[in-house]
Amino acid sequence: MIKQLHFYGGIHPAEDKVAQSVPIVEPPILETYIVPLQQHIGAPAKAVVAKGDQVKRGQLLGEAQGFVSAPVHAPTSGVIREVTTCLGPSGAQVPALLLASDGEDTPAEPMPAIDWRQAPPGDLRQRIAAAGIVGKGGAAFPTVVKLSPPPNKKIDTLILNGVECEPCLTADHRLMLERAEDIVTGAQITAHILGAKTILLGIENNKPDAIEVMRQAVGDSGIKVCSLKVRYPQGAEKQLIYAVTGRKVPSGGLPADIGCLVQNVGTAAAIADAVCRGKPLYERVTTVTGTPLVSPGNWRFRVGTTYADAIKLAGGVKEDPIKIISGGPMMGMAVYSLDIPVIKSTSGILLLSQDELTQFDVRPCIRCGRCNDSCPTGMMPGILSVQIENQRYELAEKWHVMDCIECGCCAYTCPASRPLVQHMRRAKAEVQAARRAAKAKAEK
Repeated sequence: MIKQLHFYGGIHPAEDKVAQSVPIVEPPILETYIVPLQQHIGAPAKAVVAKGDQVKRGQLLGEAQGFVSAPVHAPTSGVIREVTTCLGPSGAQVPALLLASDGEDTPAEPMPAIDWRQAPPGDLRQRIAAAGIVGKGGAAFPTVVKLSPPPNKKIDTLILNGVECEPCLTADHRLMLERAEDIVTGAQITAHILGAKTILLGIENNKPDAIEVMRQAVGDSGIKVCSLKVRYPQGAEKQLIYAVTGRKVPSGGLPADIGCLVQNVGTAAAIADAVCRGKPLYERVTTVTGTPLVSPGNWRFRVGTTYADAIKLAGGVKEDPIKIISGGPMMGMAVYSLDIPVIKSTSGILLLSQDELTQFDVRPCIRCGRCNDSCPTGMMPGILSVQIENQRYELAEKWHVMDCIECGCCAYTCPASRPLVQHMRRAKAEVQAARRAAKAKAEK
């Protein structure tokens, strides 16, 4: 067992993982699916089907547009009713396809299985790209890009993220209990692609059942299961790397700079599906939970399932929710429509009651330092926030605002109820805009 290290800062919010003992449920086929062509970071996919086309489950609906993009596949068989747009979880309109199910769930011809032990890394990357796999831990970055580091960045350590430190969410927990062998296989395929000699799996010690199941699954594969102390945000990339290796990602740097790559356990399972079964990514496990809900649980939703249908499948509500969040309470986004569809990165749908929400009056910073103590990146959010309010973005950049991971620890601990995360996001957007403008000017 690797010696446990503790990252700086962090907090201990209430876990509220009420669905952790609820097995993953396969829902019935729905009448309609709204399938976004933008379910990932990068360029949206381009539709290769038109209104009226018959499609089968797993069939290509949209092809990737460039390296940083990902294809989109049909969640079931049916007819394309409309080429349209829809609301994404961020509130932005994205291109989409309205698919009317025929109820048959007829599969398309799968891609041929690959013997990954004999296959060259390039072939495996092509399969992962063709399957539309993206990071399922939240960022939805195209996985093939992550598995293609520059030649001068040698990856020696693959780290599997089974931490799931976000309160309320239990999808990864259940996935480790129910698909441990596929997670192991996906990790081995990833290590084979990268040439990584070390594979580490980080799980917080509040999931002893998952730790035991995964230790049995890894067997003599050489994968090491690391039991980690419970502290949010233990699952953040840089914090997890430090906890299991002792290595620190430099400010402004990437894990590849120190020979590491982090991959979510759900992404590993999806890689096993794509390589060993020829199955593209058109479904994912999502936690639907919250006090107003009748039956919190974990569901293997097809992409395109609306939040309204997801909540209905979970038994509906026993009281009207006052807020609905895509994701978890710390890093999720509040949504204002139930017509938003589940996408490849939808880890949870959280319903909150009136009693769980408190309205705060934002007050001036009192210089208590709690945000500094809790910040896992070692920043000074309180001081930064004041500078950002005064539009001193260059100073914020100098003080490493771009290292902010938007975990919410600062806002959680702030007695003045200041919107610290929103301030950091604003400054990061301004810095990025300034960088783009400077680059464009230099290229003229």
